[in-house]
Amino acid sequence: MATEYAKISLDGLWYKNVATVQVLGLCPLLAVTGSVVNAMGLGLATMGVLIGSNLAVSLIRQFVTDAVRLPVFVMIIASITTCVEFLMQAFTFELYEILGIFIPLIVTNCCILGRADAFASKNPVIPSVVDGFMMGAGFLVVLLILGALREIIGQGTLFADFDLLFGASAAQWEIKLFDEFPGVLFAALPPGAFLGLGLIMALKNVFDARLEARAKAQQAPVTLGSKRVRTTGHIT
Repeated sequence: MATEYAKISLDGLWYKNVATVQVLGLCPLLAVTGSVVNAMGLGLATMGVLIGSNLAVSLIRQFVTDAVRLPVFVMIIASITTCVEFLMQAFTFELYEILGIFIPLIVTNCCILGRADAFASKNPVIPSVVDGFMMGAGFLVVLLILGALREIIGQGTLFADFDLLFGASAAQWEIKLFDEFPGVLFAALPPGAFLGLGLIMALKNVFDARLEARAKAQQAPVTLGSKRVRTTGHIT
């Protein structure tokens, strides 16, 4: 059981990462990652929808026929996305306005429907919830890395405007990395997001290639063929 959960976790965070491997959900990922707080807001919302949809689909998987499976899944995802949208309007309204249309567009994120159909509809509740959490965490990590890179290069700050998500006390979390830094406009625009995501994917591919080469080098060589045997003495 522990091995199964470890595999689910590694798949979500690394081997089947939504952004860097499956390359899904790139529209909101590239659009709202101009800062860490925006990236975290979208990432947490997407994770909540993933967990909720996987939970609901797993609970009803034995009662839904193949004829209506996908429409039912879409309705579940849309309902949970609406709940997340209402929660953001109630508690983080300013951040919700900044993220705009990309919160309701979580419904169209292919990774959510894909996990519901490929995993949650075929597995019990707890593994499905873990899968939703880890897939959401993998997506959130990429969002945060990209958001941090773009905020540092584009504005010269880090953790700016965190009070939009965590309240007034989080306004002191902002870190100014450079004095009188004008910022690089390219990093704040969508082309900068494309370049940043490409660099993240390239670094992951390089790391995977080195891990594979190291694993091959550690394998013991296998000698094929027969061995020569020397005999001494007299044979009668």
